[in-house]
Amino acid sequence: MTAAIGKGRARWPAVRAWVSVLAYCTSIFCLPGVAHADAEAGKTKAQTCVVCHGPMGNSTNPDYPILAGQSARYIYLELRDFKEGRRSDPRMSPMAAGLSREDMLDLADYFAAQRAEPVPFKADPVRVEAGRRKAAEVLCTMCHLGGFTGQNEIPRVAGQHYQYIVKQLQDFRERRRTNDAGDMTSVSKGLSDEDIMNLSAYTANLQ
Repeated sequence: MTAAIGKGRARWPAVRAWVSVLAYCTSIFCLPGVAHADAEAGKTKAQTCVVCHGPMGNSTNPDYPILAGQSARYIYLELRDFKEGRRSDPRMSPMAAGLSREDMLDLADYFAAQRAEPVPFKADPVRVEAGRRKAAEVLCTMCHLGGFTGQNEIPRVAGQHYQYIVKQLQDFRERRRTNDAGDMTSVSKGLSDEDIMNLSAYTANLQ
């Protein structure tokens, strides 16, 4: 009985994530009659973004995430959170402050349509294997899907910069980032620094 309860608790963050997905379906992406995004307009608007995020969203600087290939919904919601203060960053918050809803939709559509380019990463096989085991233990793929390709509001982390993944996991654990409906905070609070480095090595190694 105790084991069954433990398994149930372990799956709860994943269940909450699915509830969050359903809740987000009341957003502009699921409402009838909303304006469609314009990827071509997004390409023009993205010229400012590529200074940090790289051509077509393929960042080469590990401080900035790769946006290419993320879902349009995820990109839009993150931009909206930066604009409305639910997520904060000294570089992104000022950039998002002046964006309109149409700007965010266009940018999201543009970057989602781009192909993510592989990032050179020298993986430590021991860390990669430890990260794989930890990912299975905490059921990461229940939300991020197999291969960590992401879905809907859940980001793609496969092939993301190692340094960026480490920072995000640390921020979730320390509650410096809380715009996730509590799911990642719940998962990350039990992670050690070693766990975070291992998970980051594993996901960064995926392409």
